[in-house]
Amino acid sequence: MARSIGAVIFFTYLLLLLSGTVLSEPDIQKPQTIQTAPHRDLEKRIRDGTVTTELKDYMNVNKGAGETAGRVSVTTVAWLTLAMAAATGLGAIPFFFVELEAQWAGVCNGLAAGVMLAASFDLVQEGQEHGSGSWVVIGILSGGIFIWLCKKFLEQYGEVSMLDIKGAEASKAILVVGIMTLHSFGEGSGVGVSFAGSKGLQQGLLVTLAIAVHNIPEGLAVSMVLASRGVSPQNAMIWSFITSLPQPIVAVPSFLCADAFNKVLPFCTGFAAGCMIWMVIAEVLPDAFKEANPSHVASAGTIAVAFMEALSTVLLGFSNGFTSEDASGFAISLLFGLGPLLGGTILVLFANAFSLPQPLLTGIASGIALKLAAWRPSQLLISSKISFFPLLLILLLGAATYHIITTTLLNLVQRKKSSAHSHLSSPSSLSISALTLQSFLACGGVFLHGFAEGLALGVAAPKAYGLGRHMVLPVSLHGLPRGAAVASCVLGATDSWRWALAAATLTGFAGPTAAIGAILTGIGYNGLDYWMVFACGLLLPGFARVFRRALKLDMKKGIYGLLMGFGFASVCLMSTRLVCLHTPYCNSAPEAVT
Repeated sequence: MARSIGAVIFFTYLLLLLSGTVLSEPDIQKPQTIQTAPHRDLEKRIRDGTVTTELKDYMNVNKGAGETAGRVSVTTVAWLTLAMAAATGLGAIPFFFVELEAQWAGVCNGLAAGVMLAASFDLVQEGQEHGSGSWVVIGILSGGIFIWLCKKFLEQYGEVSMLDIKGAEASKAILVVGIMTLHSFGEGSGVGVSFAGSKGLQQGLLVTLAIAVHNIPEGLAVSMVLASRGVSPQNAMIWSFITSLPQPIVAVPSFLCADAFNKVLPFCTGFAAGCMIWMVIAEVLPDAFKEANPSHVASAGTIAVAFMEALSTVLLGFSNGFTSEDASGFAISLLFGLGPLLGGTILVLFANAFSLPQPLLTGIASGIALKLAAWRPSQLLISSKISFFPLLLILLLGAATYHIITTTLLNLVQRKKSSAHSHLSSPSSLSISALTLQSFLACGGVFLHGFAEGLALGVAAPKAYGLGRHMVLPVSLHGLPRGAAVASCVLGATDSWRWALAAATLTGFAGPTAAIGAILTGIGYNGLDYWMVFACGLLLPGFARVFRRALKLDMKKGIYGLLMGFGFASVCLMSTRLVCLHTPYCNSAPEAVT
């Protein structure tokens, strides 16, 4: 029965490829007019008379933007920095899915200490770059004295409370939140000054993006301190966001009065750094050592410092070593992660609203995976980029690779379980079922598929210079099926909407990570078609197993789910193609999302 079902799925897949080729064969004969994205030397071409009327109209429309590149509006600064501050709230997301035990609370405090120390190093360096180092030193000493006086004041004030925290723990939480809020003033002034610089919007956007990414682990640090003291994830997210609110509040006046803020910036950054250093040594680390092994805390803190410094180095390279085209590519690459998250959210809401059963959910996941596996190979076959037999060989190679790896992993898990049962191990040993593990491994295939698509997007994304706004809708639509497939597969296996959303969110990181990596390494498009076909082959065996399980539970609902998932993915991908073919960027880089 299993082999016959696998054969039916495989031959259905081949039929989809062949039918796509036959239906689209007349279109190959038609000459295509490809519009390219505007070149950066467009003004020169207009003066030489070698540019068309349409491109002249484009320049006339965008001329005002070019003239004001160095003069950014106050509204733009305000909205961009507000979005930058909102990124801090993302640090609380993990605590919606996990609960902290005492030992892990200590490790989290160690991570928070590392993040705060790394942030203080960055603040000291930033202050030294903007002025005299002596003012930074004075600021560090002033910050340490200030936070010590604040602690004494809170002790004398008596019983204090914050949310559900009372007593000494509340004082510590207030100090951590207050310090992280205080250090945001320096970051906000730095962003505002960058927008007022000679490079204007270009430099300001890069600095804003860098601090937005930097805000996520800082929000995680605040959330870890609060969650380890019993604060709910919702409140931790709100307070994490509040700690970054000074960034947009200070960015606007520092943008308007850049010279004045430049003079006081060294003292402010040193002051915030001094506060954080004192708090880490006096409060955060001692609490961590009480709750966890000192070596674990030290390891967590060291890893956090290393991660933050590596992140700062990479983001510094963004602002110093890359062009405007690269910056536009980075922004579009980040958009590529929205689609899977939206798709997973839609699927979870739909499943909860209509109480979809497990066979239907796993059928939906299988239908989406089947369409995703057929879409890119059929496009390559239609455009004659790869002939049928090499394409089929690469697909079979991908399917065989996935089958060998997953079979080996499942056998290892099975042997470990057998060994654990034979030795009467404790209940805390590995308890995940083989069926659930199969579902997670199938989702791993979707992750790798998104990674391959992200590489193609990264190669094409720099061509979107000045046209990134056109890409929000098609890029989001293109990622919806991946998120829905992962969420439906995990929801059907675990019956947990939290795990389903977490899996969809993790899948969303695949595309942006690959795209940004492609931009940083400067790889070309040569050979990526073969990798994308290989990634499509990875999808087939994993979801064939998932679909067989759905048929065993309820054949009728499993088939209905397969058709629903296939139809949903078809609508999303066809809509992406229709939207994309009417935008300038997609016409210049169709390999990105079509």
